[in-house]
This record gives sequence, C-alpha cells and structure tokens, in this order.
Amino acid sequence: RINDKVVDKPSFMPEIGDRVEIDVPEPVNTEVIAQDIPIQVLYEDSALAVVVKPCGMVVHPAAGNPDGTLVNALLHHLDNLSGIGGEKRPGIVHRLDKDTSGILLVAKNDRAHVALSRQLAARTMDKRYVARVAGGFREDTGEINAPIARSDKDRKKMAVRADGREAITRWRVLTRDKDSTLLDVHLITGRTHQIRVHMASTGHPIWGDQIYGGQAAKKAPRLMLHAAYIAFDHPVSGQRMAFTAPADAAFGVPRDAVIGRPLSGPSL
Repeated sequence: RINDKVVDKPSFMPEIGDRVEIDVPEPVNTEVIAQDIPIQVLYEDSALAVVVKPCGMVVHPAAGNPDGTLVNALLHHLDNLSGIGGEKRPGIVHRLDKDTSGILLVAKNDRAHVALSRQLAARTMDKRYVARVAGGFREDTGEINAPIARSDKDRKKMAVRADGREAITRWRVLTRDKDSTLLDVHLITGRTHQIRVHMASTGHPIWGDQIYGGQAAKKAPRLMLHAAYIAFDHPVSGQRMAFTAPADAAFGVPRDAVIGRPLSGPSL
C-alpha cells in the first residue's frame, strides 16, 4: 500500500514523501522430511543406489506434492544423498513421470552425481522401458527422430515441433495382440514425456495415457509405461552395471523376453 491505497500496477512510481507499507508473509517451511514409505532397493553401495519407483508416486516434492514422494522415502531408507539437486531433489540423477513405474538411479554423493550425469549427457547410460501401445506395427524395430518442445496450445503438454530439442526413441516389438503392441523402448535422449509424445505422434499412444492417449487412455487403469532396465558405468570402479525390474503382470511381458538388446530399425 502507498499512502493507504493498494497498488497493483508494477509500473506505478512512488514519489518522495509517500508512505509505503508492505505485508511480509510468514516464511514457508521448505524442509523435506524423511518418511517411512516402502520402496524397493535393488542395489546400494557408498556411491549410489538403484531403486524402483511405483506408479503414482511423484519423484520429488513440488507444488501440490509437499511430501509422500520418492525423495521423502529415500531420506528415510538411505544414509546419504548428493546435494547437487538442491534441497528438493537430493540424489536425483534422472526422473520418471508420476504415473511411470520402474528403475531410478540415485547418487549418494556429489562425485557420483557428476559422473552419472556426464554419462547421461554422453548417452552412454542405457535406459529401456516396456510400453503397451495402441495398434500394430508392420516392422519389428524402428526409430522415431522428432524434436520435442512445449506445446504452444497447452503449456502443460509437450509436442513434436520443428523448433524443439533433438529427441530420439528406438523401439522393438515384444508381442503383438489384436489391438495393441508391447514394445521394448530405448531412450537415446531424455526429453520430458518423450516416449509418450513420440508414440502418440505416430498414432500409437500408450494405453492408459490420460494426457496424450486419446481413446487409448481408457484401455488401462494406469499408464502402461515401465522403466525396466538400466545399464551404466559405476562412477568409482568404472565397472559396467546393469539392473532390471520386471513390469506388473498387467503389461503381459513374456517370461522369456529380453529387455536391453541393441535396437535399430527404420525411422518413423
């Protein structure tokens, strides 16, 4: 308020002698608390941990999700987390959407975090997903090379756009059904919603996708996308390590399916 009048125009210029009053809000507690939330830990050592995030869990606290996140669980279950990600994202090297389940790599110190982030940037970290998508594919393997940017129609969504960032997704057919296909998907780049956007852009949206799925959103009670495999070089020993996390039975992944083999094929 200036001279007892509320001022709502940023361009308003006070004059010498004006009385200015400011209401300072109470400070907001930004501390992230540890919570005893069950999570599966596939592997842990002094440098890193490999965990499995369930479907429906947010990775880190944000507006609307102050707690109950994977980070809250990590603070309870792990003795250390790197600080590079800041107060809200300790240890988080990469993320998964709330409704995507599967493997996440967590750094327990800053040295490990830097080394793992460099592997992501250099594309030497191998991340594979299983996805059940609408429709069928004539080919057994393929590649989608289409840039992705935020949609100019809906800022909460991403879209294939010529002015977007490079985005490359490779896929391989695992099984074919009457109205859907189960894919082994390899992320070469890691854009927001990349697999979901790429699959929808080719006419094969992921079952259960409430944002990009259209009619396919009704085909499953959850997003049928699961991070099933990750391979990377250990940040201390340099040893190549690989981990798998089987998808829920609802995905229909065959017992003999091999996730993680090299993928190549025609571009879409």
